[in-house]
Amino acid sequence: MAAEYSKDTFETEVLKSEQPVMVDFWSDGCPPCKRLAPVIDALAESNDSAKVGKVNVGQHMELAMEYGITAVPTILVFKGGEIVERMQGYRDQDELQKVIDSHAASA
Repeated sequence: MAAEYSKDTFETEVLKSEQPVMVDFWSDGCPPCKRLAPVIDALAESNDSAKVGKVNVGQHMELAMEYGITAVPTILVFKGGEIVERMQGYRDQDELQKVIDSHAASA
């Protein structure tokens, strides 16, 4: 299961992480988000080289605003506290794994 990040945990778990972190910004009423949820959970379970988590934009609007989230799902990859990848819309597990691998390999 993917970790659920909040304003209280985001800095420690994402920005200060030694590993790359993939964060899915999602909302409850979003069909593509619901389709993406099991993919994010599977990636969280299967990766040792990166962290995978999510932020519910309805509960954590301040994080969504801070990172310029204008549509959901939006997936951001953070490395060294910086955004290194930004994707909007549904992506399949293979595509997201390739993104993780590309950033984990250069860690």
